[in-house]
Amino acid sequence: MNLTPVLRAEALKVFTLRSLCGTLLALAVVTTAFSALAGSSDASDPDFDPLFTALSGVMPGQIAAIAFGALVVSSEYQGNGIRLSLAAVPQRGRWFAAKLAVIAVPALLVGLATALAALLAARAGLGTAADGLTAGEQVRGVVGCGIYLMLMALFAAGLTTLFRSGVATLSTLIPFILVVSFVIGDAAGTAADFLPDKAGQIVLYRTHDGTPGLWTGLAVTALWAAAALLAGFWRLRRRDA
Repeated sequence: MNLTPVLRAEALKVFTLRSLCGTLLALAVVTTAFSALAGSSDASDPDFDPLFTALSGVMPGQIAAIAFGALVVSSEYQGNGIRLSLAAVPQRGRWFAAKLAVIAVPALLVGLATALAALLAARAGLGTAADGLTAGEQVRGVVGCGIYLMLMALFAAGLTTLFRSGVATLSTLIPFILVVSFVIGDAAGTAADFLPDKAGQIVLYRTHDGTPGLWTGLAVTALWAAAALLAGFWRLRRRDA
């Protein structure tokens, strides 16, 4: 079977399930709302970063991106739907590629639109505190935010394929991002910048002097996502449906 009909079938699965469309809507609403609230923060703080403040809604919003990636894959394992999918598309690599495409493209597009809306909403509250931001910095923040959300969705998809369970993925990733990442960050210092979430969020800052850099942080997150996807594909190839 050619890739095009496989892509069409996988896209139909995504856009006909309300829960999946709901996670993308939640991503947009939560990120924009929290960024708008952050727009009222105190700009006199010496650590104040107008770009990161404007895009800080991605912190809670990324949970919806993770849920989207996990649910797209885990829906296949409900009622043994994976057997029907692989019976229709015996080439598991082709099926997995199509599945990842229908996760990556919507997550990226919604992420970009959401980042732009969040930036505009926060800037309205920040007022003159954000006047120093250049057009290049804002474009980099919006694009970087969209890519970051896509990578986190793919990271979740890879883990879900590995665990064969969306619950296991969400139970692992969400506590890690909300709790463990901060605890490790406080204890490990700069080494924490190489964790999947912290590395990718570096691009949201106006400036960053450490390692990884503004764009290389996203590369670190991409490596985490690639490792999860490779592990997931390995299990998909090795285990019966």
